[in-house]
Amino acid sequence: MLPVAKARLSVGVAALDGDDWGVEVYGDASTYDTASIVKVNILAALLLKVQDEDRKLTIREHTYATAMIEHSDNDSADALWRKIGRAEGLDAANKRLGLTSTKGGKGMHWGLTQTTAEDQLILLRAAFAEDSATASSGTPPELSQPSRAYIQRLMSRTEAEQDWGVSAAAGSGWALKNGWLPRTKTGLWDINSVGRVTIDGRRYLIAVLSDGHASMESGISLVEKTAKEAIATVRGR
Repeated sequence: MLPVAKARLSVGVAALDGDDWGVEVYGDASTYDTASIVKVNILAALLLKVQDEDRKLTIREHTYATAMIEHSDNDSADALWRKIGRAEGLDAANKRLGLTSTKGGKGMHWGLTQTTAEDQLILLRAAFAEDSATASSGTPPELSQPSRAYIQRLMSRTEAEQDWGVSAAAGSGWALKNGWLPRTKTGLWDINSVGRVTIDGRRYLIAVLSDGHASMESGISLVEKTAKEAIATVRGR
């Protein structure tokens, strides 16, 4: 017998192209477990560390990063979580990136990092915005152009079986990271999806966070339906 679903959901959308950085957030704006979407955050923190040390990724770091994003490999995430200094390192990186409501998970529980849809959009913008989009601030972006290109490339190559979530709202292209986690105490699922979608030549950043699903399948269905509706709402304005 399936547990009784108590689904909760938050979605954030922002247009990546153009001069106006307007974020639309719908639903419950409180924090959610990240599950595996935190792997993008771990990668961003690693790349900041590499930049600070004025070096390139090692072969091992590159191997871990590729497996972590493209295949959502948890062992690779464990290794890089340790490399960045666990929650303390993640929180320090997020302070630089402008995230204000994200808190790293305790110990090795990176999947229990807490975040909001708005913070996920801030992280996505740090990874996907062009230099020209941040020039007006008078300060260079924290993530260098090569670092941003690296994140974008890996998120565009996630394995076929993980092509679900925000990609359902895409037209001509997408780059994403999904997260899914069954909670032991409740038997209910966290289902999240974040990324960039391209529709009719315009690019949008979107983050859908949710929990309380009776099954992974029902959670994915709701996340995809929500992503489509949120993008349609923003495009219709």
